[in-house]
Amino acid sequence: MSRKPVIKDLLDESACAHNKSRKIACNAPTPGATTGGCAFEGAQISLFPYADAAHLVHGPITCLGTSWETRAVRTSWPGRDLTQMGFCTDVGLNDVVFSGEKKLAEAIDYIMAHYAPQAIFVYSTCVTALIGEDLDLICKKASEKHGVPMIPVHAPGFVGSKNLGSRIGGEAVLRHLVGTREPETTTPFDINLIGEYNVTGDMWQYTHLLEELGIRILSTLSGDGRIADIRTAHRARLNVIVCAKSLVSLTRQMQQKYGIPWISLSFYGMRNTSRGLLAIAEALGDADLTARTRSLVAREEARLTERLNPYRELFAGKKAVLNTGGNKCWSIAAALQDLGIEVVATAVKKATEDDRAKAAEYLGDKGVLMMNPGAEQAGLIDEHGAHLLLAGGRSLYTAIKKGIAFADVNQEKKKSYGGYEGLLHLAEDLKNALENPVFKLVARRAPWEK
Repeated sequence: MSRKPVIKDLLDESACAHNKSRKIACNAPTPGATTGGCAFEGAQISLFPYADAAHLVHGPITCLGTSWETRAVRTSWPGRDLTQMGFCTDVGLNDVVFSGEKKLAEAIDYIMAHYAPQAIFVYSTCVTALIGEDLDLICKKASEKHGVPMIPVHAPGFVGSKNLGSRIGGEAVLRHLVGTREPETTTPFDINLIGEYNVTGDMWQYTHLLEELGIRILSTLSGDGRIADIRTAHRARLNVIVCAKSLVSLTRQMQQKYGIPWISLSFYGMRNTSRGLLAIAEALGDADLTARTRSLVAREEARLTERLNPYRELFAGKKAVLNTGGNKCWSIAAALQDLGIEVVATAVKKATEDDRAKAAEYLGDKGVLMMNPGAEQAGLIDEHGAHLLLAGGRSLYTAIKKGIAFADVNQEKKKSYGGYEGLLHLAEDLKNALENPVFKLVARRAPWEK
């Protein structure tokens, strides 16, 4: 029997809030949807931070090239960081006609002989899915031969969006890794972090606080993760979804199969970080832990508030437009509000229904939820007199044209904005952007222009 994920089931997710009142498919494919990131890219983003695993793309070299280094994920893995290695079978015309399965099996043997990873994720692509390559059989034989997990990831780009690809990646981990190994020890406060990719070290901004409280991270999917740890994830007491609601299918199925409850939260901004720490403590159900968490939160908020006061004076009266994707449409908005900046609009085109509801809650009645940010953001900057545009690098030209400050908050960012310390990083970057004269200077007409 095939172990491929059933796309229809992944689209119809019962754990999503909007499915409780009306039957709407999650992230259903629409014409042109993959131009903002396809399912293959979403699956790679979800799994790529596993530095002790090899990531083998079974398809043309262009598929690997377009997804390479999509996020600046960081790892403390002491061995060779295999995320810095690009593995691809480079399927060509002959493989399309005569099959590329032999080439795939040889590629797996080569990787095991030269790199000895803890596992290999094998990604199907549009070409290999269309010609019917049997990834499941090849991975099964290779796993038996080499004695390490070989995980087929059935996420060809044409099946849908980046969010759907993330779900498929989570499904692959659940089917082939979770529950295949027992942890050496367990504690009453073991948790899994789900959807935390440790981009620019976001995860490291709050994990030391969890450790101080005695909360142990049993495994992560997948920031700074280890294959050996995710195999033991079924023994955790709580699953914590950090922002990425695309992986709610994974946590819902783990609750059904292993009885592990789950919560969803964010560590962007002071309010969300404090709420997140308290939510974890309360979900673990220990009164002493909750009391200690309240004390820790009070201590950290007092320290942060004192350090933020000079920035708040600078940000008073400032307005921002936010054009980013997914959960950041509301989590970054919350962080900006913690700094005293009014968020007049945020982009929700790539967000889930739950994320859109949270964005509406944070921005209030006057806030604008942009469904077509590329066309809307310039007009909203003029209409509301915005001083800041926070977005990905492609929106820099809009800020230059409008003569307002710009900050990159997408995966290309160089600093972490997570946790209490990350909010200080964000404040410093926004201060520098607002005080930088270049944005106003480049928008001026040359002296000889009328």
